[in-house]
Formats: sequence, structure tokens, C-alpha cells
Amino acid sequence: MKTILTIAGAMICVSMLAGTASAGPTLDAIKKNDYVRCGVNTGLGGFSIPDSSGKWTGLDVDICHAFAAATLGDASKVRFVPLSSEQRFTALQSGEIDVLSRNTTWTITREGNLGALFGPVTYYDGQGFMIAKKLGATSAKQLNGASFCVQPGTTTEMNLADYFASNDMTYSSVVIDSIAQVNAAFFSGRCDVYTDDASALAAVRAAAPNPDDYLILPERISKEPLGPVVRQGDDEWFNIVRWTVFAIIQAEEWGMTSKNLDTFSGSKNPDVQRLLGVVAGIGKPVHLDDKWAYNVIKQVGNYGEIFDRNVGASSSLKLDRGLNALWTNGGMMYAPPAH
Repeated sequence: MKTILTIAGAMICVSMLAGTASAGPTLDAIKKNDYVRCGVNTGLGGFSIPDSSGKWTGLDVDICHAFAAATLGDASKVRFVPLSSEQRFTALQSGEIDVLSRNTTWTITREGNLGALFGPVTYYDGQGFMIAKKLGATSAKQLNGASFCVQPGTTTEMNLADYFASNDMTYSSVVIDSIAQVNAAFFSGRCDVYTDDASALAAVRAAAPNPDDYLILPERISKEPLGPVVRQGDDEWFNIVRWTVFAIIQAEEWGMTSKNLDTFSGSKNPDVQRLLGVVAGIGKPVHLDDKWAYNVIKQVGNYGEIFDRNVGASSSLKLDRGLNALWTNGGMMYAPPAH
């Protein structure tokens, strides 16, 4: 009997621990503060950039708005914290921000050594090279001996070193912390080549005085899966971040937009009914009300809308969807079932 009671007691303890493992402090803090603290880039067109009045826009910014819509029912309840590449993980670890949404590459080192946990990819990218056309190169293989503008504390430095070593080429680095200073250094001729994620290069070129004077070379030397990052140990908040991103991807697949969303309320599809909260239950797994996904899609839009207005056809960058297309269109964007 004693053995049975001991086993039963142990099972109850395990059950209690399992029940509390998913609960964490981040959502409570967000509700108490009445806003989401979101770490973003200090200024990168298309992803996170403030205007003259301090209003932030961009793909990473809209992902932050989606988290606010999911948790607080109001997409505007976000406090943006601009962070350099070197500051970002310290700010996350210290609790200065709730989530990092700052064109940050998912790597094993960052998850294994920095206590970071990456949510779904919101932009598939790759490192590239931009030069002034007058340099005359048409391929990265012609950049032997060139000087490169790079930011410290990024995967960019490591990728650059690996690429040149593997191709038995040499280079020199001009390492500068601030994006604005890197841009100024490149356009003033302090370095021959600007290397960064291809999307970032497109944003920098679009903002140049004479964009047509610059060329982004065809090579992509890395895989750069970019997405939101949270601290390890708060399963509740991680689930919210993860499923919020999946909700905007699924919405695009089903043709739901911020403008036509209400026409889906009468859908006979049980999955659609669950996602929109017509049928109760979708809020319980993520500790939110049943309208959380509806609020996200209605206030922020689906993934396609977010992509298009910030970096796609309706933006100054005019980037192709490429790998960021839905899986049904040959891309990588895919959401698991929401049931």
C-alpha cells in the first residue's frame, strides 16, 4: 500500500509540475504593463524603422503588433526598443524586452549558449554582397583583396570569413557597430563591399541617393532564417509567439485578409470556425481568449499583407516572395493545424 501511495503521490507531483511548466511570467507582465516590449533594429527599411514622428513601421514591427493584438486585443499596444546587434541578446536575457523581433538569424549557438528560443521564421534570407557598379565586379569570386563593411556580433562576420577561406581568397574588414555608420562608410567609399542579409542590402540601396549606382551580386553565401526570439523557460509566452505567427500564415493560405475577415464568420469549415473563435476552444491552449487570432488578422493582416506592404510589391524594396511564399506556391511558409 505504501508503495502504491508513494507512486500515486509522485504521479500527482509530476502532474502538478507538468501543469505549471507552461506557465510563465511574461504574459502576466504584458497584461500588467498593458503593452508588449519589443526589441527591434535601430533602423532598417522594410523591417523596422521610425519616421520623423517616431512611428515605427516594417515587417518585424508588424510581427510585434501581432503579438499585442493576440495578448491585449489591441495591436497598437507596443513599446519599441531599438537595439544594436551587440545589445539585442543582452536586452532579451535581462528582461528589458519581452520579445526580440530584429532580423535575427536562428542558430544553434544562440539557442544553446544565449538562452534564446526562436519562434517560427518570418523571413527566409541569405547573406549577399553589394558594391558600387564602378567597381566592375559581377560575382563575389572577383572580390579577392576587397575591403568589407560589416557589423560586429553578427553571423555576417563568420559567414564572410568562412566564404573567403573556403575559396582561398583574402579580404579586410571595416567593423562598425551602428547601421547608420556602416551605411555612411560604404557610401563614402571607406570599404569596397557591403555584406549583410540580401533583404537588408536591398533596404540600404533603396535609401541611397542614387540606387542605380549600386549592384547586389547574385551569390548568397548563407542560410539566414529570421524570426522572433524569446527567453527560454517561459513555455506559455513561447507558445503565444509561435502560434501568432502560424495564425497569420494560415490566414493567408485560406484567403483571409484584414478587409474580408468578417465574411468568413459563417464558414462551414470547422478549422476556420476554431481559428476565428466562432467555436470556443482556440484560446485555451495559449491562455488567451478565443478572439486572439481574429484580432491579429483583423488588426494586422495575414502574412502576405504584412510582406507586401513592408518589403514586397507595395513597398520601396519590391522584393519577390521567393522562399517566403506559401508552401502551396513553392515557398517555405507553412502553418501546422490549429486544432
